[in-house]
Amino acid sequence: MQLAKVLGDVVATHKDASLTGLKLLVIQPLNADGSSFGRALVAVDSAGAGVGETVFFVRGKEASFPFHPTEPPVDAGIVGIVDQVHVPDPLPGNR
Repeated sequence: MQLAKVLGDVVATHKDASLTGLKLLVIQPLNADGSSFGRALVAVDSAGAGVGETVFFVRGKEASFPFHPTEPPVDAGIVGIVDQVHVPDPLPGNR
């Protein structure tokens, strides 16, 4: 799992039929210190997240698991909403 910040939502009128009714969100992956890294991506939401929230997301086949028995064609999925992050100072491995 990785952390990300929800930046916005995606509206698509033409899409694969198995995506009907699923919420798509634009997310920005985060480092442990909360800074952005990498490129923003679109993820399917199974947790009810909203813009501005910090979330857990998974990549790969696991992204479709919350929607079992259907397997929507997704490669990123939000699986949790983060309430709080605590990282010890200094970070392990950065001493």
